[in-house]
Amino acid sequence: MTLKDKKIGVLMGGMSEERDISLSGGDAVYKALVKANYNAVTIDIARDAASRIVEEKIDLAFIALHGRFGEDGCIQGLLELMGIPYTGSTVLASAIAMNKVVTKKILAYHGILTPMFNMFRSEDNLTLKGLKMPLIVKPISQGSTIGVDIVRGRGELARAVDEAFKYGDVIMLEDYIEGREFTVGLLNKKVLPIIEIKPREGIYDFKAKYIDSDTEYTVPAKLPEQLEGELKRLAVDSYEAIGCRGPARVDMVIDDEGRPNVLEINTVPGMNEASLLPRAAASAGMGFSSLVEEILLGAV
Repeated sequence: MTLKDKKIGVLMGGMSEERDISLSGGDAVYKALVKANYNAVTIDIARDAASRIVEEKIDLAFIALHGRFGEDGCIQGLLELMGIPYTGSTVLASAIAMNKVVTKKILAYHGILTPMFNMFRSEDNLTLKGLKMPLIVKPISQGSTIGVDIVRGRGELARAVDEAFKYGDVIMLEDYIEGREFTVGLLNKKVLPIIEIKPREGIYDFKAKYIDSDTEYTVPAKLPEQLEGELKRLAVDSYEAIGCRGPARVDMVIDDEGRPNVLEINTVPGMNEASLLPRAAASAGMGFSSLVEEILLGAV
C-alpha cells in the first residue's frame, strides 16, 4: 500500500488562540494534497477529536495545528494511542519545544547560547534580578508571539505582565537582544536557506507577522559564508537537542558582539504559502506541493 492508497486527515483549527492561522494553513495543505491526487480530508479539531478521527477512518494524520492541544504533544499523544502515524515531532519533543523555559534549559545544557530569563507564576512577586531594560515579556507556552511584548521602562511592565498572564499561569521575562533576526527552517534535518526578518518597528510579534504588510524578508539571507554556516550548524544542534523530527524552524538573533542566540524552536511551522518555512523551501527550489509531500513522507 502506498501513501496515495491511504486516507490522510489534515488536522487543523483547534482550540488555541492560533485557530484562524491553523485553519488557513490546513486548508492550503489539504488543497495541495488533493491536487497531488492524495485521498485527504480536513478535520477541525475540538474536544471531540478522538471521535472525529475514528469517524473519518484516517490512516495517517498531517498535523497543521498550532498552540495548545495541537503543538504541545497532546494531539500527538492521542494519535500514538490510536496507532495513527503523524507528521512532525514526537510527543516529548513537541511538549519540550512548546515550553520556552524547558527549551532554554535544554539549549543551555548543550552549550547553545540563549537570552537570560526569569520565570514567574501568577502568585509570584516579580523581580528583575539579573535582567535589565529593555526586556521581553512572554507566556511560556504560546506560539505566533501571542501575548509577547517588549518593555523599555518599568512603567510599561505591569501592563505587559497582565497581558502575558491572559495566556497561561506562567510567564517569562527575557533579556531583549536588539540585533539582526533570522529563522532557519529544517526538514528532516535538511537545512533550508536562512531568512532574515526585518519588522518595520519593534519586535517580530503577531502584528509584524500577520498584520503589517511591510515586514521585510530576505531569503536567502545575505551573510558571510562563515556566519551562515554557524547559523545552520546552530539550527541543527538545537533541532537535535530537543529531539525534533520532520519540519521545524529555529528562530535566532545576533547580538552586538556578533554571537547568534537561539530564541525558540517551532515544531509545527506555519503552512500558508507565504509562511516562513514555505518561503525558505521555495528559495531552495521546492514548491509548496513538494514541501507538503516531503513532510507527509516523514510521517511516523
